[in-house]
Amino acid sequence: MDETSIQLLCPECTKDWQRSPAELPESTELFHCPNCHASRLTSEFARTDRDLRTLKQLG
Repeated sequence: MDETSIQLLCPECTKDWQRSPAELPESTELFHCPNCHASRLTSEFARTDRDLRTLKQLG
């Protein structure tokens, strides 16, 4: 079975990567970019609308 992953994109440094929903805080909690350490709501790192929906459903 394939594990679901969420594509992330930092709005400040444009680093992109992916993580499983279980590794991320809730969409309304703060998340920190591992590259530039920008702090924003986790939802702001979702790369696409689909990733945002997945984060909200599974997170």
